[in-house]
Amino acid sequence: MRSLLTAVLLVATAASPVSAQCSDAEKKKLEEFDKSWSDATLRGDRAQLTTLIADDYMGAGITGAVNRATTIDNAVRQAEQNRANPQAAPRLAYDSYVITCTPVSATVTHRNMATTTANGREQTSYSRSVHVLEKRGGRWQAVGNAGHALNDGANLLYMEADWNEAYRKRDAAWFERNYADDATDVDSRTGAIQNKAQAIAAMKSDKSVAESLELSETSVRVDGNMAVVTGINRVRGRDDQGKPMDRRVRFTDTFIKRDGRWQVWATQGTTIP
Repeated sequence: MRSLLTAVLLVATAASPVSAQCSDAEKKKLEEFDKSWSDATLRGDRAQLTTLIADDYMGAGITGAVNRATTIDNAVRQAEQNRANPQAAPRLAYDSYVITCTPVSATVTHRNMATTTANGREQTSYSRSVHVLEKRGGRWQAVGNAGHALNDGANLLYMEADWNEAYRKRDAAWFERNYADDATDVDSRTGAIQNKAQAIAAMKSDKSVAESLELSETSVRVDGNMAVVTGINRVRGRDDQGKPMDRRVRFTDTFIKRDGRWQVWATQGTTIP
């Protein structure tokens, strides 16, 4: 999965005249287009979908290619089923957008999270979508779509990226949810071992500012309900004295799957001189 994310990010950030034409404002419009498409699909809004999806649209379905009419019919049918049985309808969320565009064409990729409840417990499945859009008559329309489910290795690498973002924002709620109750955390600077509560308290009290965090050399091994992720995390920003900081930490993170989701079980890092 790391190879997939790397490939997508390289496409998105390549310094070329074409990609340079895609402004932040245009990317925002494309993200809004994607979300309106998703909302219309969930509602089964035939009129809106007819506007958003091009006449020559082709998507990759489970049984093969599907055209515009079949795609819209399937969306309307599924929306009707969800309204008839709302308890079975999944709650959907989208994030990790990567968008590239020219004045007349664009690709939009993102992660999808579908959460359902079974036997009183929430279960979330993950997939990734790739959309191809063209601007026709001054407005964006979808001309192609593909997607695939994410395996455990892919989910764990997304989780590592989410972990970095939660640390940057000092998002204690993320740590509360994603650290196992019996998790251990070895501080890469002091070598101190901390339990879940101590690790969260240390994160909250940390006066340093992480302006960017970058993962590299990641490797994932999954064996049943346990997994190990290794790699390097580069943290740049300012330390607790306000001085410039640029640290590289080689880490080993151990995860355990409980209640149908991966949780941090142990983490250890070693600062690279």
